[in-house]
Amino acid sequence: MDITNKSIVLTGASRGIGREIALAFARKGGRLVLGGRDAQALDATSNAVEQAGGQATTVPGDVTDANWRKKVVQVAVEQYGDLDILINNAGVVSAGFLEHLSDDDIDQQLQINLVAPIQLTRAALPALRKSRSAAIVNLSSIFGLVGMPFYATYGATKAGISHFGEALRREVADQGIHVMTVYPGATDTPMMETAGLGDKAGFDYDTPEGVAQALLEGLEADELTVVRADDNNQGMIDMNRNNPRQLDDQVQEMKPALEEAVANHRSM
Repeated sequence: MDITNKSIVLTGASRGIGREIALAFARKGGRLVLGGRDAQALDATSNAVEQAGGQATTVPGDVTDANWRKKVVQVAVEQYGDLDILINNAGVVSAGFLEHLSDDDIDQQLQINLVAPIQLTRAALPALRKSRSAAIVNLSSIFGLVGMPFYATYGATKAGISHFGEALRREVADQGIHVMTVYPGATDTPMMETAGLGDKAGFDYDTPEGVAQALLEGLEADELTVVRADDNNQGMIDMNRNNPRQLDDQVQEMKPALEEAVANHRSM
């Protein structure tokens, strides 16, 4: 699809991958409605978007708020006349043994990573259907393809958003709406600041700029999925598909290092 001059609703736009997605679309003349909980950080992203050649308006708020979800769609239509692309990027993570996670951390991951994107998509569909070339992009994770210890709830939400996108794609394929899922690996963002997956567990970190560029290129090529996997991650994905018991054994060997690496990984 042609991604120039599109009207876009983007959640989680204040920092990290979301901010880089905003800037990448700005360079294509994007007209963005930026959502996030940090109003000051959203303003910084908005200023950067305008400097990069795009337009931006901010709607601070919480994706779990039904009124906020309705508002961001209304703002896009009122501000720009239409809505072409919805990008469900907002996400949180709390790692650790399942039995040690608080009820609140489990509920927030489910609500923010899975329920809210589904509800926001439902709210946006009538506007997207009016676009001549519409798309929905959902941000999953490599951990949505390979279940890893200490990320049971997070992985469940990311696998859930993956299957949501797959089902929705088949539901709206005849309505002029393209649905694509992006699977980032460990990425050098504020969300990962409290994780030690790189130095302690041997994961190579991607860049948010790389993920954003891959997302845009995927839309331009009408891809169904964009998987950001290095050789190690791709090996795990393939093994999980073809010989899951072998991967179980491999994960058990790396489990102590992984447990240490994610002991304080929480970004809520």
